[in-house]
Amino acid sequence: MVQILAFLCLLGSVLNAVPRNTVPSSEFQLDGDYLLGGLFNIHHISSPRLHRPEAINCTSHSLILSSYRRFQLMRFAVEEINNSTSLLPNVSLGYVLFDQCSDGHSFPSMFNLISVDGLIDPWGEPPKNLIGVIGSSTSPKTVSVAPLLMMDLIPMISFGASSSVFSEKKNYPSFLRTLPANKDVVEMFIRILKHFQWHWVAFLYGDDSYGSDARELFIRKIQDTDICLAYTKGLDHQTDYPRIFRQINTLRVHVIIVFATEWTAEVLVGSAIQQNVTNKVWLASDAWSLNRKLHQTKGIRNVGTVLGAAAPAVTIPGFSDFVHSAKAAALCENAEQETFCNQVFNCSGLSAADVTDADPSFSFPVYAAVYAIAHALHNTLQCGAGRCNDKMTVNPHMVLAELKKSNFTLFNQTIHFDENGDPNYGLYIIIFWNHNGDVQEVGYYEFYPPFHLVINSTEIQWHTNGKVPTSVCSQECPVGYKKKPEGIHRCCFTCEICQNGTFINITEDPYTCVSCTDAEWSADGSTSCSLRVVEFVPFTDAGAVVIMVAAWTLVGLNLAVSVLFAINVNTPVVRSAGGPMCFLILICLTLSSLSVYFYFGQPTAISCVLRFLPFLLFYIVCLACFVVRSFQIVCIFKIAAKLPNLYSWWMKYHGQWLVITVSFAIQALLLLIGYSYDPPKPFNETFWHRDKIVLGCDINLKATSTSVIFLLSLCFLCFIFSYMGKDLPKNYNEAKSITFCLLLFILTWIAFATVYLLYNGTYIQTLNALAILCSLYSFLMWYFIPKCLIIIFQPQRNTQQYFQGLIQSYTKTISH
Repeated sequence: MVQILAFLCLLGSVLNAVPRNTVPSSEFQLDGDYLLGGLFNIHHISSPRLHRPEAINCTSHSLILSSYRRFQLMRFAVEEINNSTSLLPNVSLGYVLFDQCSDGHSFPSMFNLISVDGLIDPWGEPPKNLIGVIGSSTSPKTVSVAPLLMMDLIPMISFGASSSVFSEKKNYPSFLRTLPANKDVVEMFIRILKHFQWHWVAFLYGDDSYGSDARELFIRKIQDTDICLAYTKGLDHQTDYPRIFRQINTLRVHVIIVFATEWTAEVLVGSAIQQNVTNKVWLASDAWSLNRKLHQTKGIRNVGTVLGAAAPAVTIPGFSDFVHSAKAAALCENAEQETFCNQVFNCSGLSAADVTDADPSFSFPVYAAVYAIAHALHNTLQCGAGRCNDKMTVNPHMVLAELKKSNFTLFNQTIHFDENGDPNYGLYIIIFWNHNGDVQEVGYYEFYPPFHLVINSTEIQWHTNGKVPTSVCSQECPVGYKKKPEGIHRCCFTCEICQNGTFINITEDPYTCVSCTDAEWSADGSTSCSLRVVEFVPFTDAGAVVIMVAAWTLVGLNLAVSVLFAINVNTPVVRSAGGPMCFLILICLTLSSLSVYFYFGQPTAISCVLRFLPFLLFYIVCLACFVVRSFQIVCIFKIAAKLPNLYSWWMKYHGQWLVITVSFAIQALLLLIGYSYDPPKPFNETFWHRDKIVLGCDINLKATSTSVIFLLSLCFLCFIFSYMGKDLPKNYNEAKSITFCLLLFILTWIAFATVYLLYNGTYIQTLNALAILCSLYSFLMWYFIPKCLIIIFQPQRNTQQYFQGLIQSYTKTISH
């Protein structure tokens, strides 16, 4: 019997024309001036696809009551239009409906629908009076049959196929739909995830064109977000559900998005109940979110919290009465009434209440699809003033052109399509399956600008005792910590504190600690930088004032000593101190003191140069004078007798002035070369103090090292000569004075170097100026002042006879 039925179906697909309601009582056919095709999956085949052609008897498989409700809704819409006096007056619509229970076995019905005089000719005339097809109900079913309609540009308006592939007009030029596309629904779910801050999710999908398309869209849209896809799996009749749930629990995923048909979702959720899966948030796609069989299933409350999205329920006036009247008329077929494959349904076991109370999903899209074609035909026939132009020959492409321009109102909803045939209107409600087994509305999402999402979380009875569940791979880092990725998912990370001098801005980049600028600082774990305090020693600083007063005092003392020496220039004390050389030393000490004033105030390029140049240049003259003075003392008392020729040469060619001049010239040349290579320049010290900037001067040690080494060399040479004269007469103490001055000079700079290594604060500049001032005062106080005291207070020691007596006494002593 089955083989005979298969043969009849295949034969009818080739030989029969579009049926013309040969059985008046059939629910599947209605005669009319223009025909609509209808594809509904009233029954569902859950078995895998076959590998050879086989006719399918849909009535032998499980019933989908919600699809039968949509089937009746199309019949009601057509009847309502035929009874209308304003829409398609004096024109009647008919329909030919099919039970498309299988994805890959729907061709007999489609061949019958598009055949002309028993033949299918892609280049011939389209089927007579067929102006459009309503359906199919799912994306896989639509993929299998849509190409047969596209070649003749027969309008196909789907109420359930949401795959984004149908938006490609190159492949589906006459396809339109009255429900949001997957791209819009996926975007809505991403906004929900962001709203509740769920970043670690699983995505389960039907292993077909509907679910796979949604998965690809989801992966693409979350790439630049904080959402990570922890687990994804396609669902089919061979799926190992226990293994899926074990993997999800291992990954600590608490939010599961399910994009699948209602029959696949029934198996999935049923398995979750059986496997005792708890504490999950289930996000249901519009295909099963209103499945009344599921949300009334025993144990459904244990799986966690079920949220979903669905088209808002629209009460269609008169539909309930239509269903009751149809049942009263007992329009239920039997096998004898069947006119073509899968155009029969034994509904004797259903009541009108069963139909009206079924899942209302996609009801309004079916209703809107029928009315969209009716309005398009109305405009094609140029209907008006109670009549239509019945002399016109209407082709499907003419109706398609008007469909694309649709703009009519249905239940306060304006129906129109975008350039891809997708609906350019509508919103979805956010629903929650409450503990009473009812669907509760808790928000909504507008699909078109401004894309507004509203969710009242307080109305949701969370499985976590009223607290919004969390789903993250890693807990958010504390303030001031950056994320260090672990593995392939950016949602999995460890936390590292941002070190001082850096900060973290989690809104821009939570994975990088950003360095502060040189003018800013930050502590460990900072989220911003603070401006550093700029410090330098101003001229008004107490220490600066004291040092500058001391420098002016030095200049005054130098001037006083110079005057005193000028008055007593021919006295033995002045001549033994160096005579004219004393004035050169005092002048150079005064010029060296100029460096002190440039250590205060904000450093500039000029002030940095003048901090070191006067001291290094003129202090070398002082040292050179003391070198030759020490040498002369030693020469007179120790070398003159042993090396008379050297002494006579020294006196003849004024060796002291030659040494001083050469020393000054060498130092000047070294400084010129060094400063030309890299002169001292302002420098902001930020290393030692993280919260402030110490303004100073940067010295290139390589550039200035030669001049410093030359200064130190003269210092040690002078120290050696002066030390050689330590046993000279007690009252003839120039060598002892020079030795003591140099010793103070060396100790001063050793002390400064020690402090410089231990302290790097603002007042290191003050200490540097103090070290220079001490170096100058050491020569003044321990070399010149004692001689001034002799001139003023002991004039008897400032006579020629006194000095000759000391020399003769020392000569007799060393001769013995």
